[in-house]
Amino acid sequence: MTKLVSIAVSLLILVQSFNIHWTDIVELDELIEHARFHAEEYGDNFFVFVSKHYGELKAEHNKQHQEEKEQHEQLPFQHQTQSASIYAFVLNTPLETVSLPEIGIYGPANYFYQASYHSLVQEGLFQPPRSA
Repeated sequence: MTKLVSIAVSLLILVQSFNIHWTDIVELDELIEHARFHAEEYGDNFFVFVSKHYGELKAEHNKQHQEEKEQHEQLPFQHQTQSASIYAFVLNTPLETVSLPEIGIYGPANYFYQASYHSLVQEGLFQPPRSA
């Protein structure tokens, strides 16, 4: 079950990363209709049409054909968005109760100091395991 949920969430994140909205799917008929218009009017094939509306010929096409501006705005995949998202999905984590620590203002001081210097030369770097 965990693998199924993980795969479903991964697929959801993948589809969302393509940045396809439901309005783009609804507007696909506008794309097909405008592609047919370009094929009849200018003799463009589908790849030239995509280049003129989504690729390197877009700026030039928009300058030359201002009368088609309304039709171009109704084509799908015209939205420009930038987003950064961080997804965290955690399964099987135990719920822990959080208790606030008690802080004593006055109490006996309990300090212990141990020297942190230890020479590896004396015992050697690699030693066999010791029993406790």
